[in-house]
Amino acid sequence: MRIRPIEDGDVEAVLALWEACGLTRPWNPPRADIDRARGRPNSEVLVLEADGRLLGTVMVGEDGHRGWIYYLAVDPGARGQGLGRALVAAAEDWVRARGIRKIELMVRRANAAVIGFYEALGWREEPVTVLSRWLDGTTPPS
Repeated sequence: MRIRPIEDGDVEAVLALWEACGLTRPWNPPRADIDRARGRPNSEVLVLEADGRLLGTVMVGEDGHRGWIYYLAVDPGARGQGLGRALVAAAEDWVRARGIRKIELMVRRANAAVIGFYEALGWREEPVTVLSRWLDGTTPPS
């Protein structure tokens, strides 16, 4: 198993994995998210490969105050082997290496299984409300 930054040849497999894991939404073009995040000083897309297969991803970034995790995905056929845990640890290490003390992520409230996954890793719900505003006029469903 190896975790490394995304490469050009990985993009289509990453997009397919995100689709298979239900992470994409029509109002968030995932290819644009990859293009904005990869290889920047404050963000990266990491991929996990084993036996020549791409089995997982995590997008990680930092805003100067806190780190963020996005697009954590593990191939549905490879779950339960600690790959998600390894990807979270890699994202935490990436943030820690930049001197950032806190890392956060957002999970849809209805996704109880994912919330349970993160709680088992020591994450906890914060007493905050996330507000947003689309600057391009997009109005996705709630």
